[in-house]
Amino acid sequence: MTFAQGPLLWALVVVALVAVGAVLRARKTNIGLRRQNSELHQQRETLQRQRDELHVAYTGLTHQHSAELAEVRKDAEEETKAVLKAAVRTLQGLADEQQVVIENAQQKYGDDPGILADLMAVDHANSQFGRRAQGIAVLCGGWLGRRETVASVFDVARSAQGRIRQFDRVRINGQVNFSVVSKAVEPVAVVLAELLANATNYSAPGAPVEINIQAVPTGVCLIVDDAGLGMGQEEKDRAAALLAPRAAISLSSLGIPPQFGFAVSGMLAARYGFKVSVDSVSPYGGVRAVVLLPDELLTGDVPSPPPVAAHHDAEVAALPRRQAPAPSPTPLFPPVAQPIAAPQPTGPAATTAGGLPKRRRKSPVSVVPSTEPGQVRSNEETASRLGAFQRGTRSGRDMTTMEGPEFQ
Repeated sequence: MTFAQGPLLWALVVVALVAVGAVLRARKTNIGLRRQNSELHQQRETLQRQRDELHVAYTGLTHQHSAELAEVRKDAEEETKAVLKAAVRTLQGLADEQQVVIENAQQKYGDDPGILADLMAVDHANSQFGRRAQGIAVLCGGWLGRRETVASVFDVARSAQGRIRQFDRVRINGQVNFSVVSKAVEPVAVVLAELLANATNYSAPGAPVEINIQAVPTGVCLIVDDAGLGMGQEEKDRAAALLAPRAAISLSSLGIPPQFGFAVSGMLAARYGFKVSVDSVSPYGGVRAVVLLPDELLTGDVPSPPPVAAHHDAEVAALPRRQAPAPSPTPLFPPVAQPIAAPQPTGPAATTAGGLPKRRRKSPVSVVPSTEPGQVRSNEETASRLGAFQRGTRSGRDMTTMEGPEFQ
């Protein structure tokens, strides 16, 4: 071995040793990294399991919170409705007592047209108060008053007309020879009154509102047309949801101030089996509301005149006539003719296969008031006509009690 070969050999040895050391360190580092990577994988899996457990716990707590919150809201809604129902029952009782006082005063002072007009104004305000109390009672799960006799479709429409503030804007057109069964008289009148209130409130002051009564193959339609601005699609969708409710309506969902009309109409329609819709446009560009009464809620029976009305008319007719009557003040309600009931049929009533009475088209169940101008009448005659009109207006809402089951 030469001298030059010795240092080269030693250099190669040193390089080899350094390489071996680097390989050993790299292998050790690789082993450490693998061990650390394995530990990180284990930690990640542990964290993922913990995350899944937290997600499950969070979901469970969320569902539990939602269920408890819904239960609390349900209890609060039921308690609110119970309190309102009890309060409204008291108000309805007071309204009935006030109605009795008004009727007694009308019988006592009915020969004076001025006093009678004032009492009719009080009666009109009381009827609006009663309608609102009835609506709140319905939303709180209560029932309307019970009725034992039928009423003609025209009388039901006129009763609804007398329950709104701007009653003088309503015109009733058409006539059918059918009556509404006793259990549905009050619900239909309340629903029609709510629709008339909306029609008069959301149309120009003084614009007429029409009620057209039409017979259709499946029953009778009460069509309310106004000349308002109409409804947008969103408003129609919301109204359709309220008029055909699939669940109980929450009082808190009716807005501030609450809009009771469609909610009350939908609940009564679903409860008694008729339909209400407001998705059409009236011929005047406003809203057309339609109440469809099926055959099950109609009858051919003729409503009998109230005995109190006949007795009162007899008393008024027996009053002495004044020789020179003073000019009577302008009455609050326009004088109209008293409805004349058609005679009862003498033969046995024909019924369908299901036991329902067949429709009779021989004579009307009520007469539309005549619009022909009449001669100047005395104070007693004017008072008699005012009383007759009011009795006809109330003929669709006279009840025997304020609470009772749906089917009497």
